[in-house]
Amino acid sequence: MRNYELAYVADPDLDEEGLTALEERVKSWVEAGQGKTINVDRWGKRKLAYRIGKRSEGYYVFIQTEMPPAAGLAIERGLRLNEQILRFLIIQQEGESQEPAPAG
Repeated sequence: MRNYELAYVADPDLDEEGLTALEERVKSWVEAGQGKTINVDRWGKRKLAYRIGKRSEGYYVFIQTEMPPAAGLAIERGLRLNEQILRFLIIQQEGESQEPAPAG
């Protein structure tokens, strides 16, 4: 298992219920990939650095996870296909991994 930070910008037209449902959906993708959610940090609605489509704002959400490397592909697919997510990024956190280092 490795530590990752999953960041996404959600549609600014979502209400509180919609944001919560989207957050739960993303968490379920992490769990489906044999991972677990460590922390969720909502930054709220912020102005975007550049327009995405016709939108100049978005809801920023950062999720700290622990999951196997292969789970990232399935989560990325779900994020790409969800129209409520404007942009996303999955970053491996630096630090000690719980996997043994390859011999060699």
